[in-house]
Amino acid sequence: MKKVITFILLVNLVWMANAQTVKGSVMENNQPLETAYVYNQNSKEHAHTNQFGQFIINNTNVGDSLMVGLLGYQKRTVVLTKALLENTLIINLEAKAFVLDELILSEPLDVMNSMIKIDLATNPINSSQEILRKVPGLIIGQHAGGGKAEQLFLRGFDIDHGTDIGLSVDGMPVNMVSHAHGQGYSDLHFLIPETIQNISFGKGPYYSDHGDFNTAGFVDFKTKDKLDDNLISFSAGQFNSLRTLGMFTLLENQNSQNAYVAVEYIETDGPFESPQNFDRLNVIGKYNAFLNNNSKIGLTLSHFTSQWDASGQIPQRLVDDGTLSNFGAVDDTEGGETSRTNFNVQYSTILDNDVSMQTNAFYSNYNFELYSNFTFFLEDPINGDQIKQKEDRNVFGFNTQFKKNRDYNNFDVTYTSGVGLRYDDVNDIELSHTLNRKETLENIQLGNVNQRNLYGFFNAEIDLGNVKITPGLRLEYMKFQYQDQLSATYSNLSQTEVALLPKLSIQYNQNNNLQWFVKSGIGFHSNDSRVVLNQEIDNALPKAYGVDFGNVWKPTEKLVLNTALWYLFSEEEFVYVGDAGIIEPSGKSERYGIDFGVRYQLTDNIYFNTDATVTRARSLEEVNGNDYIPLAPDFTLVGGLSFKDLNNFSGGINYRYVDDRPANEDNSVQAEGYFVTDLNVNYAFDNHWKLGVSIENVFDTNWKETQFLTESRLQNEVQAVEEIHFTPGTPFSFKTTLSYSF
Repeated sequence: MKKVITFILLVNLVWMANAQTVKGSVMENNQPLETAYVYNQNSKEHAHTNQFGQFIINNTNVGDSLMVGLLGYQKRTVVLTKALLENTLIINLEAKAFVLDELILSEPLDVMNSMIKIDLATNPINSSQEILRKVPGLIIGQHAGGGKAEQLFLRGFDIDHGTDIGLSVDGMPVNMVSHAHGQGYSDLHFLIPETIQNISFGKGPYYSDHGDFNTAGFVDFKTKDKLDDNLISFSAGQFNSLRTLGMFTLLENQNSQNAYVAVEYIETDGPFESPQNFDRLNVIGKYNAFLNNNSKIGLTLSHFTSQWDASGQIPQRLVDDGTLSNFGAVDDTEGGETSRTNFNVQYSTILDNDVSMQTNAFYSNYNFELYSNFTFFLEDPINGDQIKQKEDRNVFGFNTQFKKNRDYNNFDVTYTSGVGLRYDDVNDIELSHTLNRKETLENIQLGNVNQRNLYGFFNAEIDLGNVKITPGLRLEYMKFQYQDQLSATYSNLSQTEVALLPKLSIQYNQNNNLQWFVKSGIGFHSNDSRVVLNQEIDNALPKAYGVDFGNVWKPTEKLVLNTALWYLFSEEEFVYVGDAGIIEPSGKSERYGIDFGVRYQLTDNIYFNTDATVTRARSLEEVNGNDYIPLAPDFTLVGGLSFKDLNNFSGGINYRYVDDRPANEDNSVQAEGYFVTDLNVNYAFDNHWKLGVSIENVFDTNWKETQFLTESRLQNEVQAVEEIHFTPGTPFSFKTTLSYSF
């Protein structure tokens, strides 16, 4: 027996002595592929490629087989020879159609984000409104002529314009703190849909690399580093709608550097009786260069400007008595204009000891001016109640992240840490009573906001094989300052807050087709500086405590199901105040529910997806029966059926459903739900020309896109009336698109 044990030990020692570490890169057309899965089929060691396409596999010997895979690419197997081990291994993958058959749940870094890549590939984004609809379970609504940021719904939250979801583009924050129209206001209209490379998202406050507004979830957008083809596109449709797009590569046949420019112009009058006169111009230029095999720099410059008129929200009583149609207006002098200019520098490198670093520094200049009239003649029976919300903002900041992989023989650990800064300098943030967008009758609020946010985070992903444990910790420091320009004396109020936010997630891969997870953590959303300082709020950084338990299951090769049971407790709710057009903090609340998603590949060309969320949302500071949270949806459903490369045809039909939901605290008034279906069909004549038709609201559903319970008074009314005020949803409308790529 001793001889057998001695022999086994000697064999192991000889094997360990000959085992080597292989370093390599995974590429496509000389461009690195990130997050590719590399697996040694003999030693069972595995790795994912970094931002430069690089990987390191330990315990490797001559004759071992490396399997390399990435969704959307043909898998490759490489048998290692002595020559390959002595040199840097270069593995090239070929692109292919995205299919669920090849999704192995234990391979991707994040299964749900891998599935959204399939959603994007099988049913590309056709308009700016569809950008956020690609996030499973997220519903959007527009209620100001297409110029304002969309209203968002996720996991039982009426997020308004972004109070409880963190949005970013290439590391630049989209949410605006202490915004003139509402805390967390997020206008994504500066993002051209065709420039999006990837969308990553997460639900709940469980991610240490995300901070302010990450309570219901986060969404990060990454734009393309290079264009596959130049593109010219022209769209025209009903309501005097048109869109033109040009995307052009500036550096041809360059492996080490890429550059492109994209220009988008949109205009429409909308379906309203008073024309919207909406127009938007978007310009983006992006340059990327590999400085060497381990360093990359990127520069992005973009500018966005938009202006519009709006018919505003109309009272239900005027529609019921026939005074107005759904597309009429009480005050059609509403509207506004906005612009944003961004400059972003991104830098990635590999430091000593194989520590990878990614950083970006950004600057944004942002302007916003909005005219609204929610209550008509309630406060001022002569001039009306029109208000102006305006600001001029500069945002500076940076984000830096370090990552290190360590092999401890029996387990691997990926350490991630980061630091960052955001500084908002907001001048002349204004709320005024106005007349016909021309005359200021009274300044209600006027001042300057300076808000600083410093943060640091650390998490460790401990890979034990089938089990991954990821503890994390985030530290937030925030300073609020507000100078009241309406004060008779100089006033510069300030307050600082600190928050420590622990996180813990556990993932268990039962097999290649079943993955379980538990996520827990504390997140937060900041309060508006004016609210914090003028109202002496004790809790400027109210926390949200959450937990998720669920799984992702692939019962067949072509079917993937995901389920999550979740709970979220919020220390403070944000409530929309219709007559002032602002967000104010309320009390404690809780939400719990279930998310359920289906992805089914009927054939290689036909793909189905749907996501449902059931939620119970209640205030914890009100008596039973009077504890409903206004406008919090209790059931939402989104999904669609798409087809691609089917006899040169591609397209899809998409639907979204929102159930009736409470409009007030006792649920005595409800906001009506809706079910709306959209359709798009495209035909490729050849490799260059494509013709498309898209139809919104195929069945011409009469629906209300956004609704609020508001007290208002018309000019001929003696008494005020509290009832639903709404913006109608788009009726049946179509547009055609002709595009040429080269």
